Amino acid sequence: MAFNSSNYTTGCDGLVREEEVCLKFPPKVSSPGLVTVLTDGAKYGKLMDFAGPRLHLQMVVVFVLTQTIHSMLKYLGLPMFISQILAGIILGPMVFRDQHWLITTSEDSVAVLGTVASLGYIFFLFLCGVKMDVSMAYKSGRKPVYFGFLTVVVPLTFCLITVKALNSESELFTNKSFFLAVTYSGTSFPVIHCLLSELKILNSELGRLALSAALIGDIVSLVLMNISQWVKIGLEKGTGEALLDSGLAISFVLVVVFVLRPTMKWTVRRTPEGGRLKDVSLYTVILSFMMSVRVTEVFRVFLLFGPFILGLAVPAGPPMGSALVEKLDPIVSGLFMPLFASTCGMRIDLSYLKSYNLFAKHQAIAAVVTLIVKFVVSLALPLLYKMPTRDSLALALIMISKGIVELGSYSFLNDARVVSEDIFAFTTIIIILIASIVPILVKSLYDPSRKYVCYQKRSIMHSKPNEELRMIGCIHVPGNVNSIINILNASCPTRESPIALDVLHLVKLSGRATPLFIAHQKHSKIASNESYSENVVLAFNQFERNNWEAVSVNVFTAVSPPNLMYEDICNLALDKLTSFIILPFHRRWYIDGSIESEDQTVRSLNCDILGRAPCSVGILVEGRRHLKRFNSEDTLSSSDNASSYSIAVIFLGGKDDREALALARRISQDQSVSLTVIHLKAANSLGAILAENDSMLDDEMLKDIKERANINTFRSRRYNHEDPRTLGLQEWSEFPEIGIIGDLLSSTDFDGNYSVLIVQQQQQRTA
Repeated sequence: MAFNSSNYTTGCDGLVREEEVCLKFPPKVSSPGLVTVLTDGAKYGKLMDFAGPRLHLQMVVVFVLTQTIHSMLKYLGLPMFISQILAGIILGPMVFRDQHWLITTSEDSVAVLGTVASLGYIFFLFLCGVKMDVSMAYKSGRKPVYFGFLTVVVPLTFCLITVKALNSESELFTNKSFFLAVTYSGTSFPVIHCLLSELKILNSELGRLALSAALIGDIVSLVLMNISQWVKIGLEKGTGEALLDSGLAISFVLVVVFVLRPTMKWTVRRTPEGGRLKDVSLYTVILSFMMSVRVTEVFRVFLLFGPFILGLAVPAGPPMGSALVEKLDPIVSGLFMPLFASTCGMRIDLSYLKSYNLFAKHQAIAAVVTLIVKFVVSLALPLLYKMPTRDSLALALIMISKGIVELGSYSFLNDARVVSEDIFAFTTIIIILIASIVPILVKSLYDPSRKYVCYQKRSIMHSKPNEELRMIGCIHVPGNVNSIINILNASCPTRESPIALDVLHLVKLSGRATPLFIAHQKHSKIASNESYSENVVLAFNQFERNNWEAVSVNVFTAVSPPNLMYEDICNLALDKLTSFIILPFHRRWYIDGSIESEDQTVRSLNCDILGRAPCSVGILVEGRRHLKRFNSEDTLSSSDNASSYSIAVIFLGGKDDREALALARRISQDQSVSLTVIHLKAANSLGAILAENDSMLDDEMLKDIKERANINTFRSRRYNHEDPRTLGLQEWSEFPEIGIIGDLLSSTDFDGNYSVLIVQQQQQRTA
């Protein structure tokens, strides 16, 4: 491609690119079979002449090469995105220019591969719109609004000043300088969401702030991009044409907002709570999305904006948003987007940098200046709000991150001859460098787990006997509600020994990109978008009324990815100065002892909490379903009646055992509770396994304990601890996270009317 260096243009305006394209008709799509082609090649030609087999082979080669590259680069902390681009560069014309090469064998080959990948990108933009909740823009508060707006507008201003300083005669709109400046300074919500998800800080304090700011910045970028196009049209074709284009675009948005969105909301309201969306409604939305690409041409909207705006109109979360994401996201994120990233890499040809023109040079300088200014602004704003320096640096790096959205946009603009090959080469180099460096630096700067390092002792053992015991009860499924209420009833709270309970309903994030943390106000009507926690709120409000002045309850809902739910639990424990967290066991049983349900994500969450919690933790293994249930309406027996609850503690010694004994001692203050302590001591011949200090503390704890009956069992967690009293049982342990004896008592081999609470005392960690 030739460039006219005498003209200060994009390198494409007013120039003609001469290409000879040879297409064969009718096109060959499906081959008659490998054997048929090999035996009768003269009639059918080569196997690679058929689009179907060729596309399949290209996809296999792309994915194999991508995984091979990533297997080496992952140790450097580089994301999969970089491996996908590098695979595309290796397979592209920059390395292989032979016309017989797999990718560039014909124009038909390039067209088919590019079309499939581009279709996947359009699906990706639609799903990004579905996951985005625009209402968060005005719910997020002032700080994210300031961050999102200023991190786009200030760098944009400096970019335009730089372009004007490099060439005072430059027209900012007619030669697309303003449009390109918006792309340099813009913020991409999907890119930042993917980065935070990959770094596992999506629902951290910094992640929530970055997501909210990115949402604002993305909206500002889209508005500025459209304004720049309308101004350019007005200068080139007149005010009337600009008003027509802007009017049609605004009409498209109004139709989506006031016609399509209310229709989809009406469909959601007709779906029963917790029910499944009808297939006809789901496929109608998908059909509308497929048609939106053509409809945008009528309304003169950029083809990539149509699917994205339609996705924004879809109600976020269940049932519609989550159904669309569950149906489309696996194939889009697993197949189409890796292929699209590689095809973008195939477009990169750094040889064009040898003959770049003056406009491309100035744009490259402006892009670098914009990036630096954006980083400085993103760093200065959090520092003004007194954020720690390391967190501010991490936030600044997150806000300048670039990724698949920017690369895809420049690829489409390059295909449409809006930007030249040399500008495309410059921008892709910047994107690759930023996408490589940012994850590594953010990971080294920001570690959300360091705030869990506690220098204060938050455990039951270190709480005063009559002090309010602060607890968190976690709920995954409706059955956990009764389990938590049962254990609280067994705790026999009184006015003299009250309990402050924070109930956290954990809901899987589905159909939306932004995690939610909802604090339910007492005695207030549950909003429609919070209806999934309504039964939880009602049950614990009733429990609080039945134990008035003995129990205070606050209910929260956390909507977040399952692998990051520990952040919500630990953050709540820090904020509420919690001493004890109750986690439900991941397995539940039927009346006959068979497994009712088993959720490995819950098990992983429990393991994460055990390793990170800033206080003591208990895992509650519920008894069989045929056991007598105590609900929120049960009343406690008086002191004159027989014991209503019987508790046993198996005591071997150590801090976890002492924590379990401290909880049992607190509960046994009520006369309706009987307590049995089973103290297992090692024989002298086996040797002492506890330190002298531990032995003294154990003896002190055992002094005031009296024996009673046995129904519920409190058991300490002894993980990875060799003990002669449990020697050999480790080989039979199925769930190491609840300890050897805890695993033994929780197995189906033990049949009895009891539940088990495995206790771990607060782990003291140093920064």
